Amino acid sequence: MPFNVQSLELPFFANLLILLVLARLFGEIMERFKQPAMIGEILAGVLLGPTILNFIHRTEELKVISELGIFLLVIIAGLEIHLDEIVKSMKGRNIFISIAAFFIPLFSGYLVGICFDLDVMSTVFIGLCVAITALPVSIRILMDLGKLNSHVGQKIISVAIFDDVIALTILGILLDIKDVEPTFANITQATIFTVLKLTFFLLIIILTYKMIQKLAQKENFIENQLNNILSFLKGKESLFAVFFVFILIFATITESIGLHFIIGAFFASMLISKELVGEKHLETFHNTTNSMAMGFLAPIFFAGIGLEFQFSSIQNYPLLLAIIAVSFLSKIIGGYIGGRFARLNHKVSLALGIGLNARGIMELVIANIAYKAGIINTEIFSMLVIMGLITTLSTPFLLKRAFKSIDKVA
Repeated sequence: MPFNVQSLELPFFANLLILLVLARLFGEIMERFKQPAMIGEILAGVLLGPTILNFIHRTEELKVISELGIFLLVIIAGLEIHLDEIVKSMKGRNIFISIAAFFIPLFSGYLVGICFDLDVMSTVFIGLCVAITALPVSIRILMDLGKLNSHVGQKIISVAIFDDVIALTILGILLDIKDVEPTFANITQATIFTVLKLTFFLLIIILTYKMIQKLAQKENFIENQLNNILSFLKGKESLFAVFFVFILIFATITESIGLHFIIGAFFASMLISKELVGEKHLETFHNTTNSMAMGFLAPIFFAGIGLEFQFSSIQNYPLLLAIIAVSFLSKIIGGYIGGRFARLNHKVSLALGIGLNARGIMELVIANIAYKAGIINTEIFSMLVIMGLITTLSTPFLLKRAFKSIDKVA
């Protein structure tokens, strides 16, 4: 039974202040232990929320800030990806790694849901959250280990990119069919319609990409045009506004055709590259977005997940253990099998599977969206939060040992 201090109800900004300060404090502590700050931020929310103190609750205002946090986190993830990298992840034998590392965990998570008699949507979402790899977390872990530019590190990144893109595509389909009457004919019809909408949107992305590539053939053409626009605009932070307008156009398109806004934001931010807008402009935009997200909005989002987390809601402990076990085994085995099919040796394949095991940001974003949409209940959501934390916490330790094993052979 949580200790209840609900009688000390504070104004919104006082709650926001407490939440932000504690989230940043816990995040700082985690970073000093070489762990992602988001773990500490979630724990701050757990402490202040209904699980322990029951001091702060997820108000509508906090939900709006969390939505903005999701928006910026997805943009940051997209900025880390170049569309050429997606093509690279699907070329040659790399496709074996990408497919095995995503679909083996997806079906494994799905089987867990079936074994525990969960409804279809909860079952699919468990599979989706088990299958995803958090690209920003993987990049951070590899950077900390000094292995980002290594052969294995680059393979982990390219596969994580594939996983994120496929997961967000499936997310768009699931959100679109969630209110459909669960008959085979209705779900099939809704799925086909959603796939057509996604195809239409992806065609827009591809055409935009082709047009950008054509314009980019003229030396520094787009960068020069951007400089002309910025010199004409007198307002401060015009660069930030121009990029955000570009991303919001695509987010608006996806919302207009009934898909989630993060689909549009994610793909639009992938189109922004240093070759397109210039290294200086990209760095400025990335730094500004990163400062806004990591300094304020993301800590509130992750702390908000902690506020929603309710350990008391978890009654089915065998299901929790099954989700955690399957998350570890299926992702590592999927990466390993894919690596072996791609003719990588045993130790490299194992390191690949371990490196893909961190869920972190993207898994929590997807779980949060599913929870808000009413697709999964509080119990499943809380289980997925625990799974995301455990896999993210354990990956740096396991991956460090895997790299040591590879380096000994080398």
